[in-house]
Amino acid sequence: MASDVIIKQKEEEVKKLAEKLKEAKVILLTDYRGINVADVTKLRTELRNVNTEYKVIKNNIVKRALNENGENGLDELLEGPTAVIFGAEDYLEPSKVVYNFTKTNEFYKIKGGIIDGKVMTAEEIITLAKLPSRQELMAKLAGALLGNITKLAVALDAVKAQKEA
Repeated sequence: MASDVIIKQKEEEVKKLAEKLKEAKVILLTDYRGINVADVTKLRTELRNVNTEYKVIKNNIVKRALNENGENGLDELLEGPTAVIFGAEDYLEPSKVVYNFTKTNEFYKIKGGIIDGKVMTAEEIITLAKLPSRQELMAKLAGALLGNITKLAVALDAVKAQKEA
């Protein structure tokens, strides 16, 4: 039987994790079987660069923390070895980092997650990760606008030259 001290420690751990998960814009659950320490260290570094945490926490503690926040849509995914990835700033960049990591590590799998409060399947997260980033979309928009402005300037210059002639 667990002592009262251990129970209090676990309750405190669940409470702290629940707070972090409540503030998170992205929570990803992944299966980390079959990857080595060097690969995990590389993944952690890439995730840290986008202000995201990577933790291996007991499934029971994650389940309790999620339930404390009123979220039980991921309970069936908390089976076997599970790493929890969560970040409070952005959801697209961490999803891209994890997706790109799964492409180079065949055993590493996305189980599912929560993005902006919505429970998502692995397929939905992968689809989202394949989208271009915000900067890429802005660059494409700027390029399209600049191209049209250039065409307009050339047309106006041609009209001006025609009137002068």
